Amino acid sequence: MKKFWNWINNEDESRTLYLNGAIAEESWFGDEITPKQFKSELVSGEGDIDIWINSPGGDCIAASQIYNMLMDYKGNVTVKIDGIAASAASVIAMAGTTVKVSPTSLMMIHNPLTVAIGDSTEMKKAIQMLDEVKESIINAYELKTGQPRAKLSKLMDGETWLNANKALELGFADEMLFDERETCDGAQNYSFSRQAVTNSLLDKLIPKPTTPVGIPVDVFETRLNLIK
Repeated sequence: MKKFWNWINNEDESRTLYLNGAIAEESWFGDEITPKQFKSELVSGEGDIDIWINSPGGDCIAASQIYNMLMDYKGNVTVKIDGIAASAASVIAMAGTTVKVSPTSLMMIHNPLTVAIGDSTEMKKAIQMLDEVKESIINAYELKTGQPRAKLSKLMDGETWLNANKALELGFADEMLFDERETCDGAQNYSFSRQAVTNSLLDKLIPKPTTPVGIPVDVFETRLNLIK
């Protein structure tokens, strides 16, 4: 069985999990071994973990179990999306205590898919099943983003692609990777500087009031102060 995950033990005793490729492309659904193997590797260590995700998605049941395992993990889980977290992979990403996105990364959310065979009754069952799967996925999105369910449902209907900024705006991500720009203080300093320049220009463009003898008021007041 080809594993889609790989653990790295770092020198500082922290651990990094890499999720690459399709989620459970070969095995997971109806498989008792693979989920147990993933969980045993997850709980084999302690402390915070980093998870790098680059996956187009895959089996939603596998994604659901991985999501639950990560949510139940005792340490902090930092998710870092450096390529794509689409479909089922986006569900796993929602388990991050903190979700960070690369400036060039993408997320994609859409409605769940299946293949059904049978008569109209079987087709109706498939539709009902897909509706329930969609609601379960929305549960994870809503818990992370705080967005209304109706809005999330509409985004899934439209197969929505999210660049890093859009993911941050909608709450699917918390931080931008590699972003070392100044935050609030820098913005305030910039605003102050711009205001100072504006005031300086206005001070030069707007004529100063003068006394009846044509001397500017500020100059006239200075001279009076000297006489005093």
